[in-house]
Amino acid sequence: MTDEAEASADGGRRGDGDDHVAGVRSYTVRLELVDEPGELLRALQPIADNGGNLLSIFHERGNLTPRGHIPVEVDLECTPDRFDDVVAALRDAGVNVIQAGAEQYSEEMTVLLAGHLIDTDLSDTLNRIEECAGASVADISLSSPEGTADASSARLRLAVESGRVDDVLAGIRAVAEDKELRVIEPLTGGGETA
Repeated sequence: MTDEAEASADGGRRGDGDDHVAGVRSYTVRLELVDEPGELLRALQPIADNGGNLLSIFHERGNLTPRGHIPVEVDLECTPDRFDDVVAALRDAGVNVIQAGAEQYSEEMTVLLAGHLIDTDLSDTLNRIEECAGASVADISLSSPEGTADASSARLRLAVESGRVDDVLAGIRAVAEDKELRVIEPLTGGGETA
């Protein structure tokens, strides 16, 4: 049996045991959830049921959408045909999908931000970075050893649209300059995520 035939028989996965998947792309789905126990798990089940592989989940309990719900951003990977099934299944399950599949992230980089991150509204900083550039915050690690009133630092791991690393860095610099934050860039960068 050829690799393509094996991949087809296995729903797109190759049978060589190395988790390599043919035709897989990365997608971002933005959801809004009611702030009730079990809502996040309920939203993730249709993704798993339709072959989506979760990459990251950004759950902002401190922010609310205009309708008073919790914004959640889910990065996942799957084949394009399965992505359509994932989105349809989310909607069938009653999950409000705000945005689906507009971005494809294929690069990754890590930057450090330092300064008064909390006093200058860290959630706003992250939202502005995502809005002004083709990036999604995949992971954040915040260090504030002297408490929230003093300077702190955050390591951001960003999923970046292909060929937009320079745009993302320019966006981060602009936000940092506006908020008088220091940027240490990039710790690693330009690598393919898949």
